[in-house]
Amino acid sequence: MEIFTRSRLLLGAPALEQLQNARVILFGVGGVGSWCAEALIRNGVGHLTIVDNDNVAPSNINRQLMATTKTVGQSKVAVLRQRLLDINPQADIVARHECFCQQTAADFPLDGYDAIIDAIDSLADKALLIGMATRTKAFFVSSMGAALKMDPGHIQVAEFWKVKGCPLARALRQRFKKEKAFPARKFQCVFSDELLKNKPEEVVPPSSDAGTAAGRQKPANGSLVHITGIFGFTLAALVTEHLVTPSAKNLP
Repeated sequence: MEIFTRSRLLLGAPALEQLQNARVILFGVGGVGSWCAEALIRNGVGHLTIVDNDNVAPSNINRQLMATTKTVGQSKVAVLRQRLLDINPQADIVARHECFCQQTAADFPLDGYDAIIDAIDSLADKALLIGMATRTKAFFVSSMGAALKMDPGHIQVAEFWKVKGCPLARALRQRFKKEKAFPARKFQCVFSDELLKNKPEEVVPPSSDAGTAAGRQKPANGSLVHITGIFGFTLAALVTEHLVTPSAKNLP
């Protein structure tokens, strides 16, 4: 396809074919996941399932790819799916407008994917996905907290147990230890060790996306697109690199 000419020049035809045949599932298409999805499709991934139960809210517009004043109120995955098909009409994009949680986990056959991406912000659901994904043979990557950050120079990649300075990673580790239910294998995370705070004089407006996930209240923290976007692009980079075999890369 002509739209992948530049990708083929860098990666070669065999690698591009691997991407087009790959099956990837992405949980969470907010500030991190939406940019990850776009990067995957533009890189040439041919089969992508996107999972999220939220609708676009006004407070999403500052950082989420598919959030505009015209899409407020619409299903995030539905709007994002249409954008991804506008990029590559031949891509197989499955949009699942539902929550991944304890009650629905059995409905997701994770063994059928080459790569699984976690961009969930609910602690309980994130821990559940990590446990399930690490028990498959699929490549698995996870985003730690991208809120309350400003400096992209702090964004890093590390194995989960080596992530430092991230409250979300710390909370996950505490949960695993308390429940004595640990990930089955190591996996890479995108994180930042920058620690900022919300402005105390600011309050979350009633129409914000603080919302609920599977009936649980989610905290609202400030976040910016240049951070969430880099998190998402980095997740996509890790997946793309894994899916492209070393022999197909244009290495020096």
